[in-house]
Amino acid sequence: MEMNVELGVSVRDQDVFIIQSGSSTINDHLMELLIMINACRLASAKRITAVIPYLPYSKQSKKKKARGSITAKLVAKMLQVSGVDHIITLDLHSTQIQGFFGIPVDNLLVEPVISQYIHNVLGEFGLGNGIRGCVISKNAGAAKRVTSLADVLKLDFALIHRESHFQASKKAVTGSEVTKLTLIGNVTDM
Repeated sequence: MEMNVELGVSVRDQDVFIIQSGSSTINDHLMELLIMINACRLASAKRITAVIPYLPYSKQSKKKKARGSITAKLVAKMLQVSGVDHIITLDLHSTQIQGFFGIPVDNLLVEPVISQYIHNVLGEFGLGNGIRGCVISKNAGAAKRVTSLADVLKLDFALIHRESHFQASKKAVTGSEVTKLTLIGNVTDM
């Protein structure tokens, strides 16, 4: 179903902030955002800032195959063509994505807020008073971010290494099943 956006108030000569989240309907939300930005531009908004906590397709910042697309760059172009002046986002998957835009992109880091929250919550559980904790990365790609968090919180770090082995004879195997887990790091009984 096609969507339509109609502004309920005048935005002429106004600074407009559009906050758009992504979810399971990321394509619908992206189109809605593009249409909202364009509606504001056509209504003579002075400046349009899109606040996008999760930038759609940001994990696709390079070609994975020879004839593939760099979809994050395409999304950047689409946002600019729609008329946005400024993007605010959180923890881009790759900072190189900021270079895909010809407009300002503020990539806000969540780690300081998350680490403070975790520190406060863990303090309530007595962490540091003989109770130990460990920060675990679900894959190698997240290891840099997770080790940084572990360092800030002064906790141990572990990495989960996933390997999936599929056999033609196993008809019930799905892509989400993990057949082997290997923990790497200083993992001990507490």
